[in-house]
Amino acid sequence: MAISEKVREQMEASSWIRRMFEEGMELRRIHGAENVFDLSLGNPLLEPPPEFNEVLRRIVNEDTPGTHRYMPNGGFPDARAAVAKQLAAESGVPFTGEDILMTVGAAGALNVFLRSVLDRDDEVVIIAPYFAEYIFYIQHQGGVVREAQCDKNFMPDIASLKSNLNEHTRAVVINTPNNPTGVIYPESVIAEIGEALQEAEERFGTEIYLVSDEPYRKLIYSDDPYPFIFKHHVRSVVATSHSKDLGLAGERIGHIAVNPADPGKVDLMDAATFALRTLGFVNAPALMQRVVAEIQDATVDVSEYRKKRDFMYAALTDLGYSCIRPDGAFYLFPESPLSDDVKFVQLLQSKLVLTVPGVGFGTPGYFRVSYCVEDSVLEGSLKGFAEALDEVRSIEG
Repeated sequence: MAISEKVREQMEASSWIRRMFEEGMELRRIHGAENVFDLSLGNPLLEPPPEFNEVLRRIVNEDTPGTHRYMPNGGFPDARAAVAKQLAAESGVPFTGEDILMTVGAAGALNVFLRSVLDRDDEVVIIAPYFAEYIFYIQHQGGVVREAQCDKNFMPDIASLKSNLNEHTRAVVINTPNNPTGVIYPESVIAEIGEALQEAEERFGTEIYLVSDEPYRKLIYSDDPYPFIFKHHVRSVVATSHSKDLGLAGERIGHIAVNPADPGKVDLMDAATFALRTLGFVNAPALMQRVVAEIQDATVDVSEYRKKRDFMYAALTDLGYSCIRPDGAFYLFPESPLSDDVKFVQLLQSKLVLTVPGVGFGTPGYFRVSYCVEDSVLEGSLKGFAEALDEVRSIEG
């Protein structure tokens, strides 16, 4: 047998997102790219802000010796300090460079953290709907996944969370703004999660980390301040990237931020640095570290994503779809008109519209629409959405 049974099983259960993307490639081959409306992949559309190209050109042209050599595994000290300064300004928490570890995107950050804290069969709680790859990240590091549920507004069900906490729980992972729903957990919900973890720590005599996956933190469509986790639980860690806020998904640059007040911070940072090296990442990309260090206060034009959200939300709800209006990220998560969300996604696919079933995010009965695409794709998809809904109505007639 060429591959392991574990990997074979994981591949068979692999991400619906990638599966739909691959099916979309075949549909484009058959019908022509202009006739297929792919809303399945969260691939950032917007180009990096002007500051990125300006800094990149300058750094490349400086020809400074050592620019592309190894650096400390945790990242260039000035890059870590720049991230810490910006995060301190945003959160009000006194971060320094010693609290930051530069990583290969948010996925790299999560894997490094999990490798650092998990012993075999330790448990990690994720909250539906969730990014499906979390399951594989946890399993790859020897952990066991436990799934807590959400309420009808896609907020964490605190009772469900508490029921999944036990003496084996090592971490709880949250994602806000959320993929796939776009909802943002308010301060009150973060506080409840923190209280639940502290109660569990006292009950079981253990230490539990609260991990916030925040690649969409700067893609927010309101003026409300972002509710950071740090004051709500002392053992708290942020994993994030610049894939979305700077449009740098392919550059794989992100970081881990550990709460300065965490009593175990020094050990955790040492372990994370070791994990970064021995997982094979070695260090975050040198050139991207230098660039993002200088543009920490820059973002893509978020108003462009807001316009797309407003257009698609209005269009789908006008057609008759039921959907919560998202406050961030670049996804909608409508209710499926069929109880079987996979069948409805297949129906949409027959209309040459590609979406992702909610079952792929641990929440069946819904489907994800990614609106980080050209306006022509959004506009062109509406005919298929209308036809699919009409077909369901005629069947249920």
